[in-house]
Amino acid sequence: MSDSKKFEGLVGLEQALVKVPLEQFKRAFKVSQKHVEKEWAVLASSAADHLAKIEKADASTVRDDALKLIDGLSARFGALKKKLQESKEEEALYIKRSRIRLQHLDDLLNVPSQDSPAFTRWSKTQLDRVLVDYMLREGCFETAKGMAAEAGIQDLVDIELFSQSKMIEDALKRKSCAECLQWCKENSSGLKKIKSNLEFNLRLQEYVELVRSQNLTAAITYLKKHLTPCADIHLKEVQVAAALLAFEPSTLCVRYKSLFDPSRWDQLVTQFRANNCTINNLTTQPMLITSLQAGMAALKTPMCYQPDAQNVNCPICDGKVYGILAEKLPNAHHVNSCLVCRITGDIMNEDNLPMALPNGYVYSQKALEDMAARNDGILTCPRTGTQFHVSQMRKAFAI
Repeated sequence: MSDSKKFEGLVGLEQALVKVPLEQFKRAFKVSQKHVEKEWAVLASSAADHLAKIEKADASTVRDDALKLIDGLSARFGALKKKLQESKEEEALYIKRSRIRLQHLDDLLNVPSQDSPAFTRWSKTQLDRVLVDYMLREGCFETAKGMAAEAGIQDLVDIELFSQSKMIEDALKRKSCAECLQWCKENSSGLKKIKSNLEFNLRLQEYVELVRSQNLTAAITYLKKHLTPCADIHLKEVQVAAALLAFEPSTLCVRYKSLFDPSRWDQLVTQFRANNCTINNLTTQPMLITSLQAGMAALKTPMCYQPDAQNVNCPICDGKVYGILAEKLPNAHHVNSCLVCRITGDIMNEDNLPMALPNGYVYSQKALEDMAARNDGILTCPRTGTQFHVSQMRKAFAI
């Protein structure tokens, strides 16, 4: 495969890099548009009301009323102008990031070959970006910010997005739904598009906490206001929630005991994280893990998990780290198999012939000759412990 085809494949994996600022720009534009439409409607209505009052007012008070109207409209227009300026700056930031990220991918497509210094520089930037992305997902924000600043890749990573996500997740872990509900309100169209029930689950959890604290009056009011309107979609859940009023948190009834289970907060964190990734076109797992899995899948063979056939130089054969990560990955597809020496981990070929011992086990010629040189011509089979003289080894031929 040519280098250009390989580079195109790499670019194909970077959809999230381009789509994230695009989605943020679209969301910021919609919020700004709604705010302008709302404020314009309020301004028009307020002006009409004041003009009607002025027409009915006495001549002596017309001037004062007109000045009050102008002052009020001027203040609202000033606030609207400030909001529009903030929106413009936010949108300009996302446009800038989109351009920088597209340029980053274009730099890869213009690399002449994998051996060129340009590819080395691009790979270094890519590695820094992948590491920062992983640290952001793991909550190491200060380290991630420091590394991004040192590498100059602030526009290639989404620090603000992950910071907001971490704040909401921490709030859920503190058993507070307010922050996540506000996020649901801001992303209502996106949640509706993916048919998410996150907002309903948050409302249900707040209701459960009211019942848990035996604040039944507030719980009934909350049920009527936030859960009953959802009965057309979540009828069974609303019915169970209504019946929950008759049970205490210590109940043994499985259906209602599960609603009082504290693990529901962890489920909300997981659901928020998944919905946030979907809405913002983020990958569900870090690119670092995806890259590692791609590399491990290219190395993994059925022999990696057989103790007697493991290669000392194969990272997958190390069952403590990479072997665990690669356990559920498919085996690599090899059209032509190769023989690997059990002693050195080197490939056996015409420059390092496979040699068979009398007991049938095969090792590389270099490994056996080195062993014989160190033991006065005596060879010890690593698998059985049987000893042979170097003259007893024979060439092995694979058919």
